[in-house]
Amino acid sequence: MNRRAVFTFSGTHFLNDLVTTGMVPALVVMYKQALHLNYTQSTLVVLVSYLTSSVMQPIFGTSTDKKPRVWLLALGAFLSVMGLALTGLVHNLVLLLVFIGLSGVGSGAFHPEASRGTHLAAGSRRGLAQSVFQVGGNAGQAFGPLIISLFIGRTGLRGLLWLVPVAFIAGGLGGQIIPWLSGKVRQAKGRRREVAGENNIAGVVLLVTIIILRSWCQVGVVVFLPFYFHNLSLATSEIFNFVFVGAGALGTFIGGALSDRIGQKRLLVLSMLVATPFALVFPYTHGALAVIDLLFFGFSVLSSFAVTVVLMQMMLPKNIALASGLSIGFGVGAGGIGATFMGGISDLFGVATVFTILSVLPLLGSILGVFLPRDVKRA
Repeated sequence: MNRRAVFTFSGTHFLNDLVTTGMVPALVVMYKQALHLNYTQSTLVVLVSYLTSSVMQPIFGTSTDKKPRVWLLALGAFLSVMGLALTGLVHNLVLLLVFIGLSGVGSGAFHPEASRGTHLAAGSRRGLAQSVFQVGGNAGQAFGPLIISLFIGRTGLRGLLWLVPVAFIAGGLGGQIIPWLSGKVRQAKGRRREVAGENNIAGVVLLVTIIILRSWCQVGVVVFLPFYFHNLSLATSEIFNFVFVGAGALGTFIGGALSDRIGQKRLLVLSMLVATPFALVFPYTHGALAVIDLLFFGFSVLSSFAVTVVLMQMMLPKNIALASGLSIGFGVGAGGIGATFMGGISDLFGVATVFTILSVLPLLGSILGVFLPRDVKRA
């Protein structure tokens, strides 16, 4: 495993996901208050962010599988951060959605090339390499709400302009690995014709369904926790989010490393099954018990994050970048759709109903995971 490359991709992933999937959902409350939005309008922010990322990732993945464009790694990371930074200047919903969409498109361009690069740098440690890469993203998701709590909550939305220099850092970090990545992609292109095994479309459809269920659960918790704990301050509720996603980052690393030993399918099924009781209990917990439950819930439900990327690459050995677009992008976009749908439910029935729905999703994912193919040839 090329550690320098893997950790470079992971660090860039941290900065990208810090804003796109870390700060955007956590900013919904502030956007709602500043622009006087209802729940459905507020969750449109998440929908646009995730849909642009979701739609663009498979498109970029399919395109770059045919003709690699490694420079999208740096450009995408730059745009994802810059787009969110510019939302600090908006005064209406339309302009907000435009800049959020720009950020999502940048994230959509970044992920396929970064995931392909991690795949090429992994050697025989695919589970470990993808877990390091995904931990970067999950850590960004975890620190996003914390930044909202400690900084943006005090400065207001204009504080997002401090992300402008971060955008240049993200672009530079991705740019310095491009020469190495270009060489590896050329080598891999020559070997691709010799790869044995066909794409497993049935397995891909089933795995995408499981990823969507997990994404609905993850995004639902992150978006609706501040509304659910309405009696707590914004800072406190975002710390709860940090606990959930931070535990998920740890789970992602351990799950990915463990999957190299026990198998990706088994890890996926067990992680979703273990998450089920914590999901079911959460609506009935309060205070310290809620924090403890969120810790175990986040750890277990997100420990399969890197694993599903590796599984998708195994099922699409001829389309590695597309595999990333489906396992990361499509699932995240589906999370945005789920958040908007649950926003409508909240307007009609209350936020508590959302958490009742979320509590059964890990069990459904675990059951479907049993039917995944056992033996998939490695790319």
